[in-house]
Amino acid sequence: MDKAIKFYGGVYRHLKDTAPKKLLICNPNNKVNFTMKTESSKILITYYSWSGNTRYVAETIHNLIGGDLFEILPMNPYPDKYNDIVCLAKKEINANFYPKLKNKIDLSQYDTVFIGSPNWWGTITPIVRTFLYEHDLTGKKVIPFITHGGGGSQNTIMDMAEQYNGDVEKNNGWVGYGNSTTGLKGWLESISFLE
Repeated sequence: MDKAIKFYGGVYRHLKDTAPKKLLICNPNNKVNFTMKTESSKILITYYSWSGNTRYVAETIHNLIGGDLFEILPMNPYPDKYNDIVCLAKKEINANFYPKLKNKIDLSQYDTVFIGSPNWWGTITPIVRTFLYEHDLTGKKVIPFITHGGGGSQNTIMDMAEQYNGDVEKNNGWVGYGNSTTGLKGWLESISFLE
């Protein structure tokens, strides 16, 4: 089956379907001092976060523009200890492993899907790769955001696009160190989600 995915920036690619709920509620008392431009668009902000950094960025995006939050969870949780997760994640990445999802979401109601992942050894996390494979993003604006511990974006945004043999220009995604949200408002303005 062919799919057509539109990554934010207007790039379309035809794709072959051959590659192998927990909703969070943010503090409703947060005040936003600018106008949201999302009245006619249904937005989903989805992410995986091992350390909490990507979760914090996702929640900040949610507080700024609204929409729904969805945390991608693996069927078998990753280890809590850093050295254990390093070992397991490297094995999964090197083996091109697709871990099973604990939860799924119906994306049919959404026009725009923000997808957040930590940078793990230069790429997206295996569980985000599984999410991309198992969810149909046909006709959606797909907007990546990446957190990292010093490696920048490396191949994360391109690897996210390649899950569908697609293409994402690096400047259309947001990349931040740890849980820093520096530049997030400006980025959302630049991609027309804030005025």
